Amino acid sequence: MKNGTLRLLLLFVLTLVSLGHAHYSLGKEKVTHLHFFYQENLISNHPSAVLAAKPKDTTVNASNLAPFGAVYVLDTPLTEGQDPNSKVVGKLQGLSVSAGEDKAMVVFIVDFGFTSGEFNGSSISALSRNPILETDRELAIVGGRGKFRMARGFANLHTNYINATSGVVIVEYNVTVFHYE
Repeated sequence: MKNGTLRLLLLFVLTLVSLGHAHYSLGKEKVTHLHFFYQENLISNHPSAVLAAKPKDTTVNASNLAPFGAVYVLDTPLTEGQDPNSKVVGKLQGLSVSAGEDKAMVVFIVDFGFTSGEFNGSSISALSRNPILETDRELAIVGGRGKFRMARGFANLHTNYINATSGVVIVEYNVTVFHYE
């Protein structure tokens, strides 16, 4: 073997060994089930979703809150129960981009940051389409941090309450997360 080939082979073996050790240092894979409520308020003194951009010559109003091309910035409480006054367990922060030309559908790019309980300081991330007018739908969980390191999974959503006039939306989340702690 030539000297360069031997070095390349040694580098390859060392890379495989280090990758193998990295996998084992993650620990055992866990499955966690989460349940919480998303409490959006679009029209108030302290909205949890703010229109950041809209298409030219488009009016955003109570009958059309998410016209094609609208971008909302989200900072929305997550609660234990459906009542907006129930205990806050975290916040959803991120973007909602209206990507449905023919029907109300947004792309969610969000982080669910938990602020209490066992998962305080940890978060899960979703990047998924969200057909907001469908009562039941699913989001893809694509990552996480803290106790949800290397997360993947899904969130089943059920809209419990929606009022376009008041801008209030309450969505129940049942999340299954596969992760390493």
